[in-house]
Amino acid sequence: MRFQFTEQEESFQKEVEDFLRKELPPGWAEESLQWPGGYGSHEVDEEHWRINQQLQRKIAARGWASISWPKEYGGEYSPIEHAIFDERTSYYRIPPPGFGATVAGPTILLFGSEEMKQEWLPRIARAEVEFWFAYSEPNAGSDLAALQTRAVEEGDEFVINGQKIWGSGAHLIDYAWVAVRTDPDAPRHRGISLFIVDMKTPGITIRPLTNICGVHSFNEVFFDNVRVPRKYLIGEKNQGWYYLVAALDFERLMVGIGGFKRVFELFVDYVKETSPDGEALRNNQQVRHRVAEIAVQIEVAYMFYWQTAWMLSKGLHPNMEASVLKLWITELSRHFADAAMQILGPYGQLETGAKLAPLNGLVPRGYLDCISATIGAGTSEIQRNIIAIRGLDLPRK
Repeated sequence: MRFQFTEQEESFQKEVEDFLRKELPPGWAEESLQWPGGYGSHEVDEEHWRINQQLQRKIAARGWASISWPKEYGGEYSPIEHAIFDERTSYYRIPPPGFGATVAGPTILLFGSEEMKQEWLPRIARAEVEFWFAYSEPNAGSDLAALQTRAVEEGDEFVINGQKIWGSGAHLIDYAWVAVRTDPDAPRHRGISLFIVDMKTPGITIRPLTNICGVHSFNEVFFDNVRVPRKYLIGEKNQGWYYLVAALDFERLMVGIGGFKRVFELFVDYVKETSPDGEALRNNQQVRHRVAEIAVQIEVAYMFYWQTAWMLSKGLHPNMEASVLKLWITELSRHFADAAMQILGPYGQLETGAKLAPLNGLVPRGYLDCISATIGAGTSEIQRNIIAIRGLDLPRK
């Protein structure tokens, strides 16, 4: 299969590039400390959040936050152009439009009431609201159907009690996208519902979690008698598991593939220019082979990426393909970090701020964070199960 852009797609790619070069602060991409694919190495503080929000509003003003939504809800572009946009923005090391635009919005489009669409989709498209995902719990991660946070119906409201963990950005974001159990007596997959919860609602407590990289991006969040209007129920009560499956497919397409290419280019430049202890890295045969191996894996990732975009452009649902892409790209995150640490040797242990730290200490940070890539949005084991069951028609057990 050969992927080649049309003139319109090439023009759009140039438009996105020109916009990013104009709007991004000098050195933004080179100074980024987010390891591609990782969940925990990106700084989530008030300053970074402010800069990103300003940029996202400019993106939204161009119609790119709702880039491939139906036209009646603000979308004007094809799935291929959406993929081009995501590839270029990640290459320039900026977060894509957040979970609201990429996951919550499409899920509301599929399952939300007309009232919910009218209330939330315009605000998401204008980058006025954002969501954090309240899925995982202390005893429900990969086995998400084991979640125990409860929502009890009381008149025109639901009352939520329970705990969520690994809430990325919950300390900064205004709304939660919450999965709860609304029927404790139903089979595990049939008693779950999805809600939108305003984080200013009384009864919500946030505690920060500092991750292995020393970054506060995660949180644990407690819900104590949090009252949510019925109108913020997504779709139908007790059907949330099926909405979650669709939402996770959307999330698995958010791979930030351009970040791999950009960081790899920076790393290759370092290999070409550096001679630790007087021996040029570029002349070391083992180094050359490891670098070439990562280059091949990145090219394979791009093929999976464009194949998935092509399927979406043809109206096909890349259910298995989303898992293949997610599995390959997140395992690549780990392989790249392993290779970089081995090639750098002792210098790979120098962290940000050290005088001789290669790439400003990005590599050891990535080495600590890369394992998170294989866990978020479904572990590698879960992705292999999906590929086996949905793609290869193999038995569940």
